[in-house]
Amino acid sequence: MYRKNKPDTIQSDKEMSFIDHLDELRWRLVKSAACIIVLAVIMFIYTETIIENIYINMSETDFITYRYLCTAGKYLGIDDILCASKINLELQSIKMTGQFGTNIYFAIIAGIVMSFPFILFQLWSFVKPGLKANEIQATKGIVFYASVLFFTGIFFGYFLISPLCVQFFGNYTMSDKIKNIFTISDYISVITTTTFYTGLLFELPVIIYILTKLGIVGPDFLRRYRKHAVVVVLILAAIITPPDFFSQILVAIPILLLYEISIMVSSRAEKKQLKPS
Repeated sequence: MYRKNKPDTIQSDKEMSFIDHLDELRWRLVKSAACIIVLAVIMFIYTETIIENIYINMSETDFITYRYLCTAGKYLGIDDILCASKINLELQSIKMTGQFGTNIYFAIIAGIVMSFPFILFQLWSFVKPGLKANEIQATKGIVFYASVLFFTGIFFGYFLISPLCVQFFGNYTMSDKIKNIFTISDYISVITTTTFYTGLLFELPVIIYILTKLGIVGPDFLRRYRKHAVVVVLILAAIITPPDFFSQILVAIPILLLYEISIMVSSRAEKKQLKPS
């Protein structure tokens, strides 16, 4: 007796073509871009408030970071090192489109920062269907943890590294006869890029976790090169902070902690991979 074949009821199990993948990725990128643009427009609208309260106030000695560092300096007896000096900030724009271009720049960066969890979710949603069940389980919550690390890095960069950079470069002169008059684009760029890249730097544990899952690195590799990592971190801290030992230590310690956390994350990921199912 002839029996009619049962139709396939699960369309999602059907493999997508290369064009379908491209189309899916395109829409994920469009959604991400739309989110960035909307938030960037909002930042653009509130430009004056943001410039005065996020950027300009970092040049004042009553900025929260300077106040806490000065208090710590007085307690440790090194207030001459940690207490901030007044920056006679004079900003200028030497191009007709300078202020507008700078405004667009920081608005877009701010849009990317605030959209980070959404962008990460879109990328994860694109990759997730191609993963196996155990891989999905192993990376459960990765969007949340990556977002927390990113914003932790943003706060660390804004409240510690950027103020140290502003304080150092704002007061640095080769001669008393040379006056510092910064362009608005340079001033904002130093704070914005330093803060943004610090947020990306804090993604190290997540990156190490993924690389461990891919079999590229492992805890033994990270432990073997721990001493090299310490040297690199100290050099990095020396580059991005004023040339005093205390500031370099303030920056180096959290980065070294991130490296140690990455080793623990890698070790845990490797043990799960080696564990018999």
